[in-house]
Amino acid sequence: MCKYTFSLIFLSLLIGLSSCKKPIDQKDTTTQKNWEIGPFVKQDAENPILVPNSELVFIDPVSGEETAFEGRNVLNPSAVVKDGKVHLIYRAQDQKMTSRIGLATSEDGIHFIKEAAPIFFPENDAMLVYEKIGGVEDPRVVQGPEGNYLLTYTSYDGKTARLCIASSPDLKEWTKHGPVLKEPKNIDLWSKSGAIVVEQFGVEMRAKKIAGKYWMYFGDTDLFMAYSTNLTDWTVLENAENNQMVSVLHPRPGYFDSRLVEPGPYALWTKNGINLIYNASNAANNNDPNLPQFTYAAGQALFSATKPYQLIDRTKGYFIYPDKDYEKIGEVNEVCFVEGMVFFKNKWFLYYGTADSKIGVAIAEK
Repeated sequence: MCKYTFSLIFLSLLIGLSSCKKPIDQKDTTTQKNWEIGPFVKQDAENPILVPNSELVFIDPVSGEETAFEGRNVLNPSAVVKDGKVHLIYRAQDQKMTSRIGLATSEDGIHFIKEAAPIFFPENDAMLVYEKIGGVEDPRVVQGPEGNYLLTYTSYDGKTARLCIASSPDLKEWTKHGPVLKEPKNIDLWSKSGAIVVEQFGVEMRAKKIAGKYWMYFGDTDLFMAYSTNLTDWTVLENAENNQMVSVLHPRPGYFDSRLVEPGPYALWTKNGINLIYNASNAANNNDPNLPQFTYAAGQALFSATKPYQLIDRTKGYFIYPDKDYEKIGEVNEVCFVEGMVFFKNKWFLYYGTADSKIGVAIAEK
């Protein structure tokens, strides 16, 4: 996520200039709109709720060596509610910076017990060519229409990040389905951070069909879209005139999201629209002067319930940003990166990576 160098798509910036009047202060200064989720309150007395543990080791199937799979960092978690517990599916890094995905469970959404070994990692399989160096990163988990689990994740070969997808009946045994952008012209494009559109059924967040298709937001400069009829095979939304990917959300000069935008958790469908909580980075110039450059904070956007590529509204400010030491200093400084959200005990629990090193939680009343 934050450790990579990003290049903005300047054409998209120009498109957004008409809405780029700089606010005086973008930190929660406006009245919350009725479509937004929140307000969220960081659980400062408990945070960070997950920290690295170098005593957790497993035998890496690629090297054959015993590896402290989360000896360096834990970060960027997804979350689902299963069997009355919160299951946190989180990114774990070893000292070589190879990422794997771990699992931790909680009765209260705050205090977690970790599995002793990762549940998803590079193996000697067809995906190893994409995963061998950097591993598997930044999971986002939702449920399919029949209750199975779908994982979007980033494979990183040390040079290119690729958005990929996998599925599981139980969160532990996974089948990899390969890159989302698998067409020959797209297979080597940098892509990551897939947020599937879901509908809420109690505590379950299930992939939602709109006009006969499932939809996904992705990207870490501008946001783009892909669609699918089976949740395994995806087609990128393109402009028919030039066959280029269509940007549906872009950075805004003068705002907290002036450098890049990137999906947070799943995108939540309601009859009033699709709420996408998104991460953003502050540029080195033409930015929000209230935040240090390159700060990661989060905002919210609303897309049409029937045309998921049509932006309806967008917050001017951020609702979460780094203001604690463990959020400001770490593997990457000045980072709150939201990626997991569950509806649990009649509240919203939002899980986020702190300085690419630890994991925190913020809670909102229903």
